[in-house]
Formats: sequence, structure tokens, C-alpha cells
Amino acid sequence: MALAPDAATSAIPASIEDDRPPVDAPGLQYFVFGLFFIFGGITSLNDVIIPKLKELFTLNWTEAMLVQFCFFAAYAIIGIPGAKLVKKIGYMRGAVAGLLTMMAGCLLFIPASQTATYAIFLFALFVLASGVVIVQVVANPLISLLGPPSTTHSRLTFAQAFNSLGTTIFPIVGAALILGSLATISADQLSGADLQAYRQAESEAIWQGYLGLAALIALVALTVWLFRNRLQGETHEASEGLAGLDLLKRGRFGYGALCIFLYVGAEVSIGSVIINYLSGERVLGQPESVIGWMIGLYWGGAMIGRFIGSVFLRLFSPGKILAFNAAGAIALIVISTTSSGSIAAYSLLAVGLMNSIMFPTIFSLACEKLGPRAADGSGIINVAICGGAIVPLIYGVVADATGGDLAVAMIIPIICYAIIAGFGVFARKPAS
Repeated sequence: MALAPDAATSAIPASIEDDRPPVDAPGLQYFVFGLFFIFGGITSLNDVIIPKLKELFTLNWTEAMLVQFCFFAAYAIIGIPGAKLVKKIGYMRGAVAGLLTMMAGCLLFIPASQTATYAIFLFALFVLASGVVIVQVVANPLISLLGPPSTTHSRLTFAQAFNSLGTTIFPIVGAALILGSLATISADQLSGADLQAYRQAESEAIWQGYLGLAALIALVALTVWLFRNRLQGETHEASEGLAGLDLLKRGRFGYGALCIFLYVGAEVSIGSVIINYLSGERVLGQPESVIGWMIGLYWGGAMIGRFIGSVFLRLFSPGKILAFNAAGAIALIVISTTSSGSIAAYSLLAVGLMNSIMFPTIFSLACEKLGPRAADGSGIINVAICGGAIVPLIYGVVADATGGDLAVAMIIPIICYAIIAGFGVFARKPAS
């Protein structure tokens, strides 16, 4: 591994440190990297499923974005209960609970495909996402604990690079398996029993892929269970009611939670439409099955940027880097929507590079000085990830209102990135 999380001396001021000592669990950080890889990859598969289900069920953009709505709504519903569960049973057992829930969601794709029912697909995605939420509640604060507090920004960004590795590999494989099976005939040319049979046949690749994921997740869950007692020094602060909501009264944390909402919404909106966007006549004019692999470039940019960012965040103010990247994302979107051909395609794909450090940097900036309330803060941040449900739905409504113009609807992520740039400026100094 080119850069171990603790390999370099941090240039981040020591004043950001909280009172938590690192927990004693040698080598556990590599297990956490694996969790980031798995839930990142599963989340990015939605970008491949959307064009597939949009064609199979002849959906408009608002209806197609219900895939992301149902997936990311789980963050709003499960975030706080998930944090409570983790605080009750511990990080390792919490990870097992999340992984088993993810496995159940994967298995639900079998009846969804065999009955060719869109609503069951949406329910399966919600269950799968519920497990992802619990795993993420575990992973984010745990990686912060596994090393010196002064290198938290860099370490979390490095861990997120493995998240991006998953989001790069999974959609490339998924596009080959799922989009590659698109038939020459389309669903809007069929009806009745023929339409039902077509949907069942064309969705076979979906449930087979998720069945393989279920087997992989089961193996990981078993491994985690065998090492459930390895984590030493774990502490949590007791809380009642909707744990963590009072943290929103802290200006820095509240603004940061809003930016997580907007960042995830912007990233998911672009990822959800990028295959269809690139296939448009103004851009590349190629079928989805041909250019579907290019979604990997979008997520691959985020992966490369996170490895690079883990170094730069040790050298420069995280807030300033966040503001720079958000401004860069806006510039790239403007270039893409006002140009055509390869320039329009690759400038939008390059937004992934700008996205790279945003989530971990916003998270760590917002959660500075939370101390033993880290699990509560992580729960609220995970609730804020429901921006991936709301913002893409708004994007879909705008796209439908403009006759399906995906370029015009890009004004939605531009607004999101502008607010994030403001947070970078606001949080450029360490928390008091």
C-alpha cells in the first residue's frame, strides 16, 4: 500500500484533536477499508440499474429517480436507530448486523426480478440500503479512532479511497453484465404477457448479480463475527430520544450536515444520469450498452482524487481544499453543459475527481471535537445522506419539466456545490 494512514507526519494543527484515545486493535483499519469498498460498490450499482429499469418499466426521469429515493431514504429512517444499535452492541457486532441486512436486501432482488415488479425492486433497494447505513455508522467513526486524532482528515480520506475503488469496479462489471443484456426490442413495444416475459428475462442478470453479492457479504459477515471481540477500548456516551439532534445547534456541525446532504445529492444526481447524458446526441451519441463502462471513469476519478487528497490534506487547510474542489466541480459542469462531443463528456466525468475529498472532509470538519458523541454525530451525518434521495428526485422533476433536458437540470448540482464551497471557507480554521 503506497501510503499507510499513519505513515506521515500531519500538518493539520493539533487543535483539532478531541479527547478520544486511539482504540487498541492492530490491523483493524484494513478490515474497515474492506467495509468502505463493499458499501461504496453496492451504492454505485444504482447508476447501472437506473437506465436498465427505466427502459424495462418505461419510466420518466422522476419515476426512475425513485431508485435513488428509496435507497437513500434509508439514511433518514435508519441513521439514528442505526447509531443507537451500534452504541448498544458495539462496532463489530453492529457491522455484522448491517452486513446481514445488506444480504437480505440482495436476496430480495430474486422475487423482484421473477415477478417483474418495480415496487419490489424499490423495496429491495431500501432493505439493502438499511444495511449499508448501519455499516457506515460503524465505519466512519471507527476509522477516526484507529490512529492519532491529528491525522483523522487524511486517514478518513484514505479510507474513502477504498470506497471509491468499489464504486469504480462494481459499475464497470455491472454495466457489462446488466446493460450488456439489453435486447434489441424495447419494453414500450410490448404489452400484456409478452411485456411481463420480457421484463422477467431482461432482469435475470440483475438478480444473478445480487445473488453473488449476497454470498460475498455472508462470507464477510462470518469473518467479522469471528473477530467480534478484537476491538478493545471502545466507549460510547449514553443518549436518549433522537440521539444527536441537539448537535445541529452547533453551527459548524449543522452547516456540515447540510453540506453532506447537498454533496451526496449532487454526486448521486450526476452519477444517476451520466450514462444517459453521455449517450445523448449532443455528447457521444452512443447506446447505453456501449458507453456504460464510462461510469467507471466518474467514480475512478473520485478514487484517484482521494489517494492524492489524503496527502494534500496533511499539507493544506482541509476547508480551503474543500472550497477549491467545489468551485472546480461547478466549472466542469458549466464547461460540459455549454459544449459538445468529447469535451462535454469528459468534463462531466472529471467532476468525480472534484468530488473525491468532499465527503470525508465535510464529515471530519463537521465532527471535530465531538469526542465520545462521535456515534451520535455519525448517525446524524448518515441521516443527512438522504440528500441522495431528495436532490436526484428534484433533478428528475426539473429534467422532466424541461422536456428531458439533462443539461439544463445540472443547475441543481451547481447550487449544491456553491453552498459546499461556502462551508469550506467557513470551516477553514480548526474548531474551538
